[in-house]
Amino acid sequence: MRNNIIPYNPKLKEYARQLRNNSTLAEVLLWKNIKNEALGVQFHRQVPMLDYIVDFYCHELMLAIEIDGDSHDHRYFEDLNRQNKLENLGVRFIRFTDGDVKNNMFSVSMSLEEKVKSLKTPLKSPQGDNPFDLRQTLIEIHNRIKPFIHKTPVLTSQLLNEKAGCNLFFKCENFQKMGAFKMRGAANAILSLSEEEKQRGVVTHSSGNFAQAVSLAAQKLGVKAYIVMPENAPQVKKNAVKTYEGEIIECESTPQAREATANKIKEEKRASFFHPSNQDEVIYGNSTAAIELLEEQPNLDIILAPIGGGGLIAGTALATHYFSKKCKVIGAEPKAVDDAYRSLISGKIETNTTFATIADGLRTHLGDRNFPIIQKHVEKIICVEEDEIINAMQLIWERMKIIVEPSSAVAFAAVLKNKEEFATKNVGIIVSGGNVDVKNLPF
Repeated sequence: MRNNIIPYNPKLKEYARQLRNNSTLAEVLLWKNIKNEALGVQFHRQVPMLDYIVDFYCHELMLAIEIDGDSHDHRYFEDLNRQNKLENLGVRFIRFTDGDVKNNMFSVSMSLEEKVKSLKTPLKSPQGDNPFDLRQTLIEIHNRIKPFIHKTPVLTSQLLNEKAGCNLFFKCENFQKMGAFKMRGAANAILSLSEEEKQRGVVTHSSGNFAQAVSLAAQKLGVKAYIVMPENAPQVKKNAVKTYEGEIIECESTPQAREATANKIKEEKRASFFHPSNQDEVIYGNSTAAIELLEEQPNLDIILAPIGGGGLIAGTALATHYFSKKCKVIGAEPKAVDDAYRSLISGKIETNTTFATIADGLRTHLGDRNFPIIQKHVEKIICVEEDEIINAMQLIWERMKIIVEPSSAVAFAAVLKNKEEFATKNVGIIVSGGNVDVKNLPF
């Protein structure tokens, strides 16, 4: 994130001061309060970031605090646009009004303290100070979620082995409850809540598999689930959520609308928010698919997983790092949405401007929790073309007689594209899911 901070600019500083004339007192009051509170993290004032100056910023948590003074009224949407740019890079925001800070400092202090606590984890990095700490944590998580998931099969095909020139082992999460690996992360996230938090319910925004996973996991555990879905989400997916007793709240089909609606429900219901891919509990739950694969096939040389939001491959990478001595992890991504590939090259989270891929589950971008894991533990990312995805999907359907969605075929497509790299090796492939519209197949 620090690579995205621009050098200090006096003119920009002066411009920001003019905009914030009416909130200067509020900023001073809050700054004194932050200095007096033992929050365990360090905030900085007036930090320039991209074309924006953040009132307060914590590098450790990537958390920004904004004071919206009276002079911001006519610039509110401009501020939000800038905020959205930074959020795409993983920055989190909490906003207070000028009046909140001046008139109700106790409430502001409590809100900030809760936000800091929610973002801090016992592990200072995704890998932890002691690697055995996280290894044991992943074992405990696996044992905890076992009653709520299937131990999915690992399938092979001699014909596909011959076609790829290596030994393939498909970890078939298309046979998972609700049809995708997402059940693992959702179950662990809910099981991580306190009883009081479970009583208040959970909320997420998703138009696909995670919406179904959270609904089903919540149903099994007796927890209320609020699911924010774009109004143009396929009706079949909405019906699936309703089947699992999730309460659907529709919104406009934009990332901003989804987040705003979810945040509103979180505040109104005091529900716990779950991110589909950029949350530790979700990532750790996802790791259990690769743990099971390595238990059954301990001699794997490589594991491939598709990359969308990064939650699956991050979990796969952690499992491989802690439970195998020689296995490497390689990601697979559609060329049309190659943000993860570019992120590994640039060293910062990149985004896409178009989403024209048949692999609809891989159209999201990475987050600040999974990206460091990917940077450290993923060997490389292979990009594949649309026709290569369709060909791989058709081969799996025809030769293995199983239903997989386009996103699941991306990893196999990467093997077929780079046969020399995988020749004669033992290769594991995480088949992410099988929720596909069989009336609208690409072949």
